[in-house]
Amino acid sequence: MKKKTFEEKLLYSKELLDKLMDQEITLEESVKIYEEGLKNIKEAQKLIEDAQLKIKIIEKDMIDSSKSDE
Repeated sequence: MKKKTFEEKLLYSKELLDKLMDQEITLEESVKIYEEGLKNIKEAQKLIEDAQLKIKIIEKDMIDSSKSDE
């Protein structure tokens, strides 16, 4: 199964939030949706952290490369 992108996770989180806003759902359903939402947000945060790390590595490589060109 294909992993969801950050954008897909963000959209899914909004869908879960919309479900939580429904006054017709039970407490048990609310807890399950809340738990699923937290898991989804944690996964999205990991994607952001991975992207930030990748950018730092790229920037460091560019700086190191420009220093070696001098």
